[in-house]
Amino acid sequence: MSQAAIIGILTVSDRASRGDYEDRGGPAIQAYLTELMSSPWMPVSRIVSDDRHLIAAELRKLADETQCCLIVTTGGTGPAVRDVTPEATGDVCEKMLPGFGELMRKVSLEKVPTAILSRQTAGIRGKALIINLPGQPRAIRECLSAVMPAVPWCIELIGGLRLETVPEVCRSYRPPGA
Repeated sequence: MSQAAIIGILTVSDRASRGDYEDRGGPAIQAYLTELMSSPWMPVSRIVSDDRHLIAAELRKLADETQCCLIVTTGGTGPAVRDVTPEATGDVCEKMLPGFGELMRKVSLEKVPTAILSRQTAGIRGKALIINLPGQPRAIRECLSAVMPAVPWCIELIGGLRLETVPEVCRSYRPPGA
């Protein structure tokens, strides 16, 4: 049996971190990945408040100590003052991958005109791909579905495990011969 991939799920929310609000974003990510992944994987879920330094610290822990190959965040991608997830992601990544955010906004714009306000992005820290998603469960699924065809190959390119998806849910792309 192949090694289980460790996937970090980070919810960024003041209210959820205090227990005032039920986290719906993190469970939505886990449910989608459970449906999607055919490779063995293990989720590691965390919740932090909308604080740039706390978000960055948790991303570092998930990438460096927990050794997640993929870290998916939810929340903190809007224009509000406390929305700082993309900035924290930029603080910890060696390379940014703006195409992820561009595609997610394109897909979201087909549903709601306010998608242009979203600042989701992605980047690489070591052998971890970090993807910032919006906080709404419906938008999480739409955005992840849009970018997931490229995620397994990206993870391989940065030295991570080979991840396989359920083709009926999402067919991942790899160049011929890869």
